[in-house]
Amino acid sequence: MHVLEDVKDATHRFFGLSADEKKKYSKEQSVTNNVRYGTSFTPACEKALEWKDYLSLFFVSDNEAATQWPPVCRNQVMEYMKGSEIVVKKLLEILMNGLNVKEIDETKESNLMGSKRINLNYYPICPNPELTVGVGRHSDVSTLTILLQDDIGGLYVRNTETMKWIHVPPVSGSLVVNVGDALQIMSNGKYKSVEHRVSANGIRNRISVPIFVNPKASDIIGPLPEVLQRGEKPLYKHVLYSDYVKHFFRKAHDGKATIEFARA
Repeated sequence: MHVLEDVKDATHRFFGLSADEKKKYSKEQSVTNNVRYGTSFTPACEKALEWKDYLSLFFVSDNEAATQWPPVCRNQVMEYMKGSEIVVKKLLEILMNGLNVKEIDETKESNLMGSKRINLNYYPICPNPELTVGVGRHSDVSTLTILLQDDIGGLYVRNTETMKWIHVPPVSGSLVVNVGDALQIMSNGKYKSVEHRVSANGIRNRISVPIFVNPKASDIIGPLPEVLQRGEKPLYKHVLYSDYVKHFFRKAHDGKATIEFARA
């Protein structure tokens, strides 16, 4: 429990830094592409900016994290990421069992959890929350997303049957687990990625901390052989994961439209 509280406190500390200090990690000043501070999602493509700042940390090695991640939060973030590994592996074992995958070999482990990114998200108080959003509707490009919320709330998921938005209230000590596009593709649609959005709020500053569990950038992802072994038609083609991610980031949030990039 203290790990979750520590990483939330560390998130508030980072966003409490001066503008000049945070700017050191921006696209223009960061010494590595794996550490990025920014606003909204893809500002160049958006008609209206999302009401959010973020610090995105792509994990390469303990050494890079120790030298390049912001000192004000890196130890807490690393402890949280490492602590999540047991949960992630167990969840993936259960999900793979549901696809007749009896063993996660080295190749499948790379496809399922070959890379990880963590975001520290900050949603400042919005004077007119009804006029904007914290994050627009989208599904993640990950295999799984493990999300830590604070106690304010604001996360909504779309019910695929009614198409209505359902609020996911925060529960102390809990994590929200979302299926991402990569797992939808690998499961040939048996597992569906979750379309979600975040509302802006006028109450107080909100934070959230998602861990994105992804394939490696160099991996080719597509329906797993075990899913197709009974002659099922593949719904998705095989794509280079880095190409899929680039397609996601070159446009504004647009619901689940990204998945069409991999449609067979």
